[in-house]
Amino acid sequence: MNQFLKEILEQPKAIENVINFYTNIEGLELLKRIKTTISEKHIEQIIFTGMGSSYFISHAASGLFNSLKIDSIYINTSELLHYNYSLLNKPTMLVCLSQSGESFEIKEILKRLPSTVFSVGIVNDEKSVLAKKADVALLCKGGKEEMTSTKTYVVTSLVAFILGWYLSGDWNTAKIKMLNRLQTNFELFFHSDNWLKEILEFFGEVGAIQVIARGPAFSTASQSALMFKEATHIAATGILGGEFRHGPMEMVTKGFQSILFAAKGKTLKQSLRMAEDIANFGGKVWLITNVQMDWDNKNILPFFIDESNEFLFSIQSITPVQIFIDAYAKAKNFEAGSFSRGAKVTAIE
Repeated sequence: MNQFLKEILEQPKAIENVINFYTNIEGLELLKRIKTTISEKHIEQIIFTGMGSSYFISHAASGLFNSLKIDSIYINTSELLHYNYSLLNKPTMLVCLSQSGESFEIKEILKRLPSTVFSVGIVNDEKSVLAKKADVALLCKGGKEEMTSTKTYVVTSLVAFILGWYLSGDWNTAKIKMLNRLQTNFELFFHSDNWLKEILEFFGEVGAIQVIARGPAFSTASQSALMFKEATHIAATGILGGEFRHGPMEMVTKGFQSILFAAKGKTLKQSLRMAEDIANFGGKVWLITNVQMDWDNKNILPFFIDESNEFLFSIQSITPVQIFIDAYAKAKNFEAGSFSRGAKVTAIE
């Protein structure tokens, strides 16, 4: 078993670690401290920031916060440093996401934070700069990860969601049961790969691929595209469904390949219609969805994800893409997930 697949298969245990930590005293005290400080410092805004996978997660996390009526925005850390630093001039809770806690931009922003900022780190490595320098560090408990982000993407997302649920008073038995079910679904999914052959035959040779989603699943579309680029060196783009309508749809013709995430929620109808349109224009769509439907179009291959919550769907739906990428790399006789032109932790800007 290669290291990339090994880390994928460690995800159920990583999820269990997160649940255990944030249902026990140490994790709950960290969450309580954040909630208390927001009140004491009269925080006026919440900003999520990160790079790469952590930036993608910020999109979903901010969306969850806003859905819970906790106003927030998200911004790429490099852009925050160089073009939007003035945002930090009023009382702000800056949530810095970094799986390693050592990304150049995250370390740089921590050096420059004004006194108006209360910093919260969401970080996997508890010995990292972010874990040590943030006012409060929420640990992801994913364990060591050497390859392209898989389990750290999952646990970082979960910790960000737990923070939102706690601040809204919604981190309760019902949510814990939902996460226990998520862990079980991850475990069950990895017991069988009978579906893989059909996906590999459906796509055949992958040249370039568009990964499309709306809402919280856009974070997963972006992460999926990044995995294709990092793990297989295939050109891939994560794009919002609404943006794909505004021009990129013109690319669709025979030979076009895409993955489309469609979850029950505010934009399900639009996402399903987009799958049909791409297929009717001759493109192929691997449709990853939590809706069970029959499709008679040979250009649409549905894949059912048994998770009705739109935000948790954005986490669970990454699993078939992870496994596909590993299998595709093996079919091409190379190892997925290792870095040849850079490193897992980006130390320069």
